Amino acid sequence: MFDIIKAVIIGIVEGLTEFLPISSTGHIDLVNHVIKLSQSQDFINMFEYVIQFGAILAVILLYFNKLNPFSKPTAKTRNATWQLWAKVIIAVLPSVVVGLPLNNWMDEHLHTPLVVATTLIIYGVLFIILENYLKNKNAHITTLADITYQTALLIGLFQVLSIVPGTSRSGATILGALLIGTSRYVATEFSFFLAIPTMVGVSILKIGKYLWQGNGFSGEQWAVLMTGSIVSFLVAIVAIKWLLKFVQTHDFKPFGWYRIALGAIVLLVMFI
Repeated sequence: MFDIIKAVIIGIVEGLTEFLPISSTGHIDLVNHVIKLSQSQDFINMFEYVIQFGAILAVILLYFNKLNPFSKPTAKTRNATWQLWAKVIIAVLPSVVVGLPLNNWMDEHLHTPLVVATTLIIYGVLFIILENYLKNKNAHITTLADITYQTALLIGLFQVLSIVPGTSRSGATILGALLIGTSRYVATEFSFFLAIPTMVGVSILKIGKYLWQGNGFSGEQWAVLMTGSIVSFLVAIVAIKWLLKFVQTHDFKPFGWYRIALGAIVLLVMFI
């Protein structure tokens, strides 16, 4: 019963932070130092990533018609949707090439409060600096169709930075997209779409690794995993809708200040 309650809390944290540029993995790592599940470490390592799939389902639900080429009425609109998917796949490739070989090493060495706190602060500062730089500049990429294959690849290279916990996958891609000249709204939406193949692939990888190590699922573990995923899905729907409205009238500085404050608190607690 206590693990179900913990799964609800972790699911809320995941749903709130997966698409905000504040690092869902970093937040979950920090939460686990306070309310760690009473399960095997192998299960916990898998659970932390697989519940992100619940948040990804929220994107699929909200953008189903926009991302489904078969729902388009004309050949032109179907072709545009296929091109969007091609750009998403191109943007994901750098993370596959870099992330897969480093996956086990990262799990063993980088999931620490010090790493999370440091990256939270660094990217928080970068967001503030970038927003100050862009203050009087107009974005030249204002629609998803304006994103070229080259631009998609560049954004994907920024996503590689998110393999370090505390960086934030959405934060790295949004930061890179803004730097390239993408509007906040388009950068945010493209970050959502990148999450689909990225997190589906990660979920498959983590479940495969869990089973390969000879593990199985007890009834309680299934309940914990499903609870965390469902809660993550429901909360992510609210978070996505809120963020899209927020970026239409605000910049990303508040997230930068939040990252700096949280990172500083974590460092303070560590040293005390």
